[in-house]
Amino acid sequence: MPIAIHFVSPLPPVRSGIADYSADLLPRLAALADVRVLRLPEQPVSAEIEERWRPRPMSEIGAGGRLPLYQMGNNPYHEAVAELAMERPGILTLHDLVLHHLLHKMTLGRRDFAGYRDRLAADHGWIGEAASHPRHWGIEDQASVFALPAHRSLLRRQRGVLVHSAWAAGMIGEEDPEVRVRAVPMGVPLPPPADRAAGLALRRRYAIPEAALLLGSFGFQTPIKRTATVVRCLADERLKSAHLLVAGESSPALDLDQVARRAGVRERVHLLGYLPFEELTAAIAATDVALNLRYPTAGETSASLLRVLAVGRPCVVSDYAQFAELPDEVVIKVALGEGEPAALAAALQRLSVDPGQLRKMGEAARDHVRSHHSPAAAARAVIEACAQWGELAPLDEEAGRWPQCAVAPPTSLVWPWLPARIRVAGHTAPWPEGCRRELTIEVENRGEARWLAAVHGPGGMALSVELVRGEEAEPGELALAPPWLPLQRDVAPGETARFRLALRRPSGAVRLRIETRVLDAPEAEGARWEEAV
Repeated sequence: MPIAIHFVSPLPPVRSGIADYSADLLPRLAALADVRVLRLPEQPVSAEIEERWRPRPMSEIGAGGRLPLYQMGNNPYHEAVAELAMERPGILTLHDLVLHHLLHKMTLGRRDFAGYRDRLAADHGWIGEAASHPRHWGIEDQASVFALPAHRSLLRRQRGVLVHSAWAAGMIGEEDPEVRVRAVPMGVPLPPPADRAAGLALRRRYAIPEAALLLGSFGFQTPIKRTATVVRCLADERLKSAHLLVAGESSPALDLDQVARRAGVRERVHLLGYLPFEELTAAIAATDVALNLRYPTAGETSASLLRVLAVGRPCVVSDYAQFAELPDEVVIKVALGEGEPAALAAALQRLSVDPGQLRKMGEAARDHVRSHHSPAAAARAVIEACAQWGELAPLDEEAGRWPQCAVAPPTSLVWPWLPARIRVAGHTAPWPEGCRRELTIEVENRGEARWLAAVHGPGGMALSVELVRGEEAEPGELALAPPWLPLQRDVAPGETARFRLALRRPSGAVRLRIETRVLDAPEAEGARWEEAV
């Protein structure tokens, strides 16, 4: 009896590569399993999908013992997928290793800083909480977005996780070895070879010479796709005749028109924006070499890259992460770093003078997709994983719970927020002037950081004790300030340190003031206790 599945994903006409991937994969899955498609709330479904699959409401998820099969990506189309997968765990295909951008839109995009902080802390412990604070003040930090993938809780809730590269599987395994993860092929239907006539017609439309080397960048354009680097490379003398065609919407953070003008190559950069499928295939057919540079990477296996390879067009990629797995006979790999622009220009110049090499690489690219990315083989791998993992419990069996990540807590050496509760005994009236009293001071660590003993030097904790004259809390005249009381041992969150101190009461009205201090860190925020004595 075939396995019964509920398939959950954005679907055409949603402008998402995952929607297109799902439409291609569904018929192959249905040949091997009993598949029902569920409709994501507030997302359109094309008439073709509606007629073929009759999508059902999300409320039916898991009905009749069906196994949820989720398609998860890093854009707002997948918010409902993430929420449902937390509530009803199943098999999750993770198309983007990094989900931080989605978390950003789900929380900070709605002015929910607390939600952002809590979710990032749940996935990455104190490191995640620390990384959240700059966002509270409107400070953008792209490094933390890629360093903290914000997927741990979601993955631990699943019965198993599928990815499309060995690199992505290895990254998940390193971060959380208990997560069940395997790499499966990304299925890409093999289209007819590139239509030369359609490509030539597009070149004529944009006045691109037939003999010119035409580079192509396809898909949504963001700074990490390094298209701006390619634009600047056109100014290299070796590429003075080359043109660049950019097909895809562009991020507001990327102004390729301005970059091209500053580089003096605007007449050779053709910005086409989003293209319907037929026009996109003509644009791919028109190009000689596609570009898929990427740094940093969200860990995705690019469907757009595979579709370009499938029609027989070679590509240039960054020699990094999952792209390094592609065979050398299919792609040109360019190392990252300061030498990237020169290396890119040199590689493109070599291809421009060797049409035979271009043709050979194009044929190898098409063969690679045919051999390694067959939709039928991809569907078999998915169904095998579903059959193996479908009955297993998730690592985190509490529905909807975002577990705290087991990351060692910070210390007072690096953590600036050190809340505490201070209690004092022995100071209450009557305390005659000139009399000596022994005070007992208890300080409870109410934060997340471990307090280091003073013997550690910088980052070590101590108490300052002062007797201040005057009725007002500030500024007061210092009457007595004994030496600081050093912490004798490390104090973990929730633990208490105790001190005993003998003090003689000065004459006049005085106040007793006690504060936590961090050695060599005057900016650290601790605690203060103050009362009149």
